[in-house]
Amino acid sequence: MEALRKEEHYTYADYRTWDDDERWELLDGVVYAMSPAPSRSHQKTLLEFAGQIRDYLKDKPCEIFVAPFDVRLNADAGDDTVVQPDILIVCDNSKLDDRGCVGAPDMIIEILSPSTATRDRVLKFNKYRQAGVREYWIVDPDGKTVSVNILRNGEYVARAYAATDTVPVHILEDCMINLPDVFG
Repeated sequence: MEALRKEEHYTYADYRTWDDDERWELLDGVVYAMSPAPSRSHQKTLLEFAGQIRDYLKDKPCEIFVAPFDVRLNADAGDDTVVQPDILIVCDNSKLDDRGCVGAPDMIIEILSPSTATRDRVLKFNKYRQAGVREYWIVDPDGKTVSVNILRNGEYVARAYAATDTVPVHILEDCMINLPDVFG
C-alpha cells in the first residue's frame, strides 16, 4: 500500500497529465500505483460478478462499469481523490461524463489482490463511506467470501457471505448474486 510521491499533494488536474500506460489512484492527494495486471482468479471473479449484474440491468436505468473507469469521489471538494473500482454501478446518469463518474457511485465492488487488500479494506472503505457510496462489497477470491457493506446513517453495516450463498444487491430490487457461480 505504499504511496508514491508522498511529499506532494496532487489533484485530478495533475492526474490527467500522467502517462496513460500506467494506472494510478489518488486518495486525498496521495498517489498510489495500481498493480500491472490482476490475477486470473481476480479477472474470472470480476467477469462473473459483472455478468450477473449486467444481465439484471438490461432495460433498467442503472449502468455498470468495470475498471479502468475513473471515479472522482470528491470532485466538488478539492478534486484530490480518483479511484478505479473493479466494478461500479451508477443509477444517476447526471454523475457520468466522458471521463468517468463524478461523485459517489451507488455501488462499488472491489476484488482483493495482495497488493491492494489493505487499501481496499481501510483507505477506500473510509473514502467510500464518507463519499456516500450506498453499497460497498469487498470480495476475497482466495477465501471465497464477500463482505457487503450497506450505508445507514453515515456508517457501513456489514454482513459476510460465503461461497455457497446467494447475496441480495440492496440498491437493485430483486437482484441476487449467485456466489456458487462466482466462486465455482
